Amino acid sequence: MASALEQFVNNVRALTAEENFRELSSVLTKFNDVLKKNVQHLDNVLETLDLQQHSIGILAVLCAKFSDFNFVSVTMEVFKPLFNQVQEFIVGCNGEQVRLVPDMYAELCHHFTDALVEVKMPIRGIDLLCRAIRKIQLYDSQLTSIHGDLCKLCLLAKCFKPALEFLDIDITGISTDDDAKYFLLYFYYGGMIYTALKNYERALYFFEVCVMTPATAVSHIMLEAYKKYILVSLILNGKIILLPNYTSNLVKRHIKRLSIPYQELATAYSTNSCDDVQEIIEKYQEVFVRDNNIGLVKQVLSFLYKKNIQRLTNTFLTLSLSDVAARVKLPGPADAEQYILNMIEDGEIFATINQKDGMVIFHDDPEKYDSPRMLAKLEKEMAECAELGKKVLEMEEEVIVTPQYVRKACGQNDPDDQAAGPPPTNVSNAQSQPKHNTYTM
Repeated sequence: MASALEQFVNNVRALTAEENFRELSSVLTKFNDVLKKNVQHLDNVLETLDLQQHSIGILAVLCAKFSDFNFVSVTMEVFKPLFNQVQEFIVGCNGEQVRLVPDMYAELCHHFTDALVEVKMPIRGIDLLCRAIRKIQLYDSQLTSIHGDLCKLCLLAKCFKPALEFLDIDITGISTDDDAKYFLLYFYYGGMIYTALKNYERALYFFEVCVMTPATAVSHIMLEAYKKYILVSLILNGKIILLPNYTSNLVKRHIKRLSIPYQELATAYSTNSCDDVQEIIEKYQEVFVRDNNIGLVKQVLSFLYKKNIQRLTNTFLTLSLSDVAARVKLPGPADAEQYILNMIEDGEIFATINQKDGMVIFHDDPEKYDSPRMLAKLEKEMAECAELGKKVLEMEEEVIVTPQYVRKACGQNDPDDQAAGPPPTNVSNAQSQPKHNTYTM
């Protein structure tokens, strides 16, 4: 082993024994280039370190090994030794230690995810990333940058259940190491997972969070999220739901200009004309295919057919299948029958079909909202609202005692704002006139 690597091992052992992890973090930064230049000897370094006692040192070694890893045309055979080392590390590492270096820990998980994507084996990393998240989380509702990696692997593997265990928990805190990119990716991939599961309400929320995140420029992730936000909004509400007022004005100003085909699709949808929507789909088909949104766009058209059938229930008590097909612009009675049967099964309309004469009889909603099942549902939703209100109050109490909030409330500037020196003031005027403080929270 090279002498520089021996020095690295000695520093890791000594500083770990002293529990001087802050100094160890700075030492690892100094040895970063040394580790990358001696990748061929790093397996020997790993043998000299204990997984539980020297987790931070082993983490630095594994990150260095990935820096020399060739992601192009890699196979599982080549990746397997490093895969096994990462697996052993995530399962057995010291959680208290790796939480002290969250950036490095997240970097390892990012590299690990990228490698699994390249070898086309995303399902192999799902369980490990679940373990990695729980290892570093301080509480269940804390978001880390590894969440985005997990959602990415679940999407590629078409295995959504492991991700739902994290997605279904509302986020109340964010790990301080998080890069904005991985924050956006979590909500973007999460929205895609919910869309695939046809949970459009939750999907719309995730895409909305991605788009309304404070920003000084429109990122590609935000743009792609907004395109899907439009499509899901049309499916769920029949129109584009306006973004909240607290969305960045810069985002509002530019994101519409960058999604013109989707804006035109929404305009055509508002006319309730399936022919107009079909015309827009054909006009921008290449764009929708390039954006990988053609499947969702076709669902928009399908939901417009359903919407027009629902409108018929407000006007007619009975109608033939031929008339239904003609009024909603379906190819024929068989297509109309299939749509109506699916809508009856999903509880979207209440109707019966007389097969003998091909007539559809529309009924009123049989729900009277007086059953024990409905009462239990109402009590559950009220409990959720009460719990949400409690969390909001707790978060408000935490905010109002922070030094930053107190300084703002008292009209004082943050230390960073005072770095350039105090503004010139007239002392006599300042003492004789009342202060009027204007601040924004």
